[in-house]
Amino acid sequence: MPASHPKGKFGTKFQVPSVGATVIPEPLNALGDVAIFKKPTLALFCSVRCPGSIILKICDCMKMLRDIGVTVISGFHSPVEKECLNILLRGSQPVIVCPARSLEGMRVKTEYKKPLKEGRLLFLSPFPQGENRASAGRAARRNDFVAAVADKVLVAYAHPGGSVERLCHKVSGGRTPLLVLDDMHNNHLRTLATGMVGPKTIMAARAL
Repeated sequence: MPASHPKGKFGTKFQVPSVGATVIPEPLNALGDVAIFKKPTLALFCSVRCPGSIILKICDCMKMLRDIGVTVISGFHSPVEKECLNILLRGSQPVIVCPARSLEGMRVKTEYKKPLKEGRLLFLSPFPQGENRASAGRAARRNDFVAAVADKVLVAYAHPGGSVERLCHKVSGGRTPLLVLDDMHNNHLRTLATGMVGPKTIMAARAL
């Protein structure tokens, strides 16, 4: 039976070990079924500005990952990430949302209440009480956290010189596989990627 999300103003707290050079805050703040965090996860990142060809491909990839039950973790902040979240929430697989702020006083949108109740949506934050406003600095820290705890990273698009591209360089130097959407607009990431993927190859790439 799906677990109902934890009660309480700030949700629940739990600890995970540090990953590589990234120090994971202890404890993390969570709202939802924390058992979701024990599943293998795929981190999703996409820059705010994104070419149209990328949007079509990543949406097709999300539909495939949703249908086979892959757990995606992301801040789901950029427009493309938000659209991916909409696609994922139409499935029955778990999803992890990491806001760039604490969970203190966070309003849960109406469309999130059903998956929370069903035990397939988890809000996870590395920020303590009081850090309740999103900022560029917190977004960067959140993205570092998401990339550190995920089993694999998928980048839909990284604008040259932007924060997602900088994150790609960090991930590329570590042990976490970096998957990049195969598109001409991502040619600058090819030397960093563990593998280039698309709607026809995303399934095989899960084994990387």
